[in-house]
This record gives sequence, C-alpha cells and structure tokens, in this order.
Amino acid sequence: MNFCSHCGQTVRFAIPEGDDRPRYLCDACGTIHYQNPRIVAGTLPVSGSRVLLCRRAISPRKGYWTLPAGYMENAETTVEAAARETREEACAEVAIHGLYTLINLPHINQVYMMFRADLEGGFDAGPESLEVALFEEHEIPWDELAFPTIERTLRHFYSDRRDGVYPLHISDVTAEDRERYFGSA
Repeated sequence: MNFCSHCGQTVRFAIPEGDDRPRYLCDACGTIHYQNPRIVAGTLPVSGSRVLLCRRAISPRKGYWTLPAGYMENAETTVEAAARETREEACAEVAIHGLYTLINLPHINQVYMMFRADLEGGFDAGPESLEVALFEEHEIPWDELAFPTIERTLRHFYSDRRDGVYPLHISDVTAEDRERYFGSA
C-alpha cells in the first residue's frame, strides 16, 4: 500500500502506538489500515459413499482437483459462503451439516472453513471448474489435489467415516508444510 484509501496521502509502514505489529499508517488523516486474514469457505459434498470434487479452471493450481470453496464475501455467513461457492463451482445444492475442518494458513493470511454436506440432486461444472465428478475413496486423485487443505480435509473424512463420528478438526498449514506439498518451485 502506498496511499491512504481515505485521503489519498502517502502512508508509512510502522507499529502504531499501543499495537504490537506493523500496519500502514496515514499521518495526514490518522487512519490505521488494518489487514486481516481472508476466509475461504467451502463444502465436502457427499453422495452415498462418494465425494464431489471439482477440477479447477482458474489459477492458482489450474487443472488440479479441489473441493468447492472460495473467498467469503461481505454480508454473508460462513455457511452461506460455503453453499454459494458450491453452487458457483459445481452447480450443486447441498444440505450443510456443520463445520468440519478449520485450517489456519498464517503464512498466506488465510483461514479455511470446510463444512460437511450432503449433495442434493445433480451437479455440473461452473465457470471456475473444468469438470466435476464424484469419487469413491480409492478413486481420489491424491497426487492431483490442488491444496494441502483439501487433502487434509479428505483424509480426516475417510478416517472419521470408518468410525462414524465426524468431530471438528482444527489445524495449521505452515509455510514448511506448503513447501513439502508444492516443492520449492
């Protein structure tokens, strides 16, 4: 950030008095520009013993498989965001059961909130998906999953499904985890 969105003057990056981390500060109007993590909300849509995955039509990770998820918009709840993303990416309606995985990615300022859901009716590829398909556990394209958050959610699901209990899973993906997943490139 170079200029204040309130008054247009130049900003500086410093720790405001009484704070503990640097922020963009405007000395002209006194505005402190806070930047906060982005929420990614999505679903784990299930139909019988199969899970619905979408092959991404957009960057990053175009061509890789993911669960339907995306950034939460203003004026919507996390459940509404998850359902909207499922409609947008998979043209599918779901009955959401509750929050299933909450995964923090502090190195890229994101928080994933994935909801377990039942697929209600059909599905099709939305504008952000090349294709959409249902997969049995043994058919999951593990080496072609787009993000470590998606792999982690799926692994929790298949483990929990064996026990028939679906607790909330809270974890972190670190920069080191991400590098192991994607390589150093």
